[in-house]
This record gives sequence, structure tokens and C-alpha cells, in this order.
Amino acid sequence: MFGQDHFLPPSRRPLQRESTAVIRALVLVAILVVAGLLATFGATLSFAADNPSGLPLPRFVTTRSSPVNVRIGPGTKYGVAWVYVKAGTPVEIIQEYDTWRKIRDADGAEGWLHQNLLQGKRAGLVAPWKAHGETIGLYKSRATDSGVRAWLPPKFRVDIAECDGVWCGVTASAHPAGGSAQTYSGFLPQVELWGVYRDEAFD
Repeated sequence: MFGQDHFLPPSRRPLQRESTAVIRALVLVAILVVAGLLATFGATLSFAADNPSGLPLPRFVTTRSSPVNVRIGPGTKYGVAWVYVKAGTPVEIIQEYDTWRKIRDADGAEGWLHQNLLQGKRAGLVAPWKAHGETIGLYKSRATDSGVRAWLPPKFRVDIAECDGVWCGVTASAHPAGGSAQTYSGFLPQVELWGVYRDEAFD
């Protein structure tokens, strides 16, 4: 007629109910923890799939060799969109897929290069947005009154050694026809360079 619990002392029956509630609460907490770990793991896998290198996107790099075939898709089965004929051309990586990198150049053209064709060395183009005939001063130090070492035209390529968010230390090499190569080192306003982000600092 009566269940076994009916004969338990009154002090033990509530304790069993409390124990059951504690166990249920612990199980719920465990489920939430596991769900959180799975969500984090899934996000990590998604990040790894979207950004295999783990490096920040976007970022500036340069071409490693020449000539370099830029393809319309991430693989050698895709056609060639254009060819870079000079090593050290600055490009911006905007997307990654496996070992391939989607790049954008100073003209806004986009294509794909294999990661082995790129390097972390920094270079830039002097104010490619300016009109032909304009020039930008390469200064002796980080000040416009420090004197000008050379006047550089738009799209002139320079090697970038450092930037502090306002100025970039660069080296410009000129190869005049029939003359010997000339190299100038100095500083350019960071806002006058394509190949480095505004306020970016590195050395």
C-alpha cells in the first residue's frame, strides 16, 4: 500500500529531493560548458578555414620573384589575369584560401597568388592617386623643413624600412637611362604612400 519512501524518516526525504535538484543543476552546468566549448571550437575551426595563415587580414606584402602570374582563382587550373614582371611589387592580401592569397594592387585590380610567390618585405608606391607631373618630397628627417633629398613622382616604388604612424623611412632607387643607379634614403609622409596603412607603425 505504501511506497518504500513512506517509511523513511522525515529528515531524509527532503534531503533526497535536494540531492536530485543539485545533480540536475550540475548536469545543466556541464551541458552549458560543453556547448560553450563546442561553439568556441567551431569558431576556431571557422577562423582557421577562413584565415589559414593566422596572420591579420588585410595586410601588405610584396611579390617574391618575377615574372609572377596572377590568376583569376585560387589554383593553377584558373587562367592568368595578368603578370608582374618585377619582383618586390607591393600588393595587399585581402583573402586567404588554403595556400592561395587573394591580392589587390594599387590600381584596385584583384587576383590570386600562391603564398610562395609572396614575402613579408614591405614596399610602397608614392601617392599613385596624384596626377602625372606632381611630385612628393623625400625629406632628410621627419619634418617638412628638414630639406628634400629627392622629388619623387606618383607611383614611384620605394622600399619601406619603418613607419611610426606619421612618417615612413624609405629608400628610393632610380635607374636613369644611360646613367648609374642612384639611391636616396629619407622620410615620406605616411599618408603619401600606398603599401602601408594610416597610423600603422612597424620597424
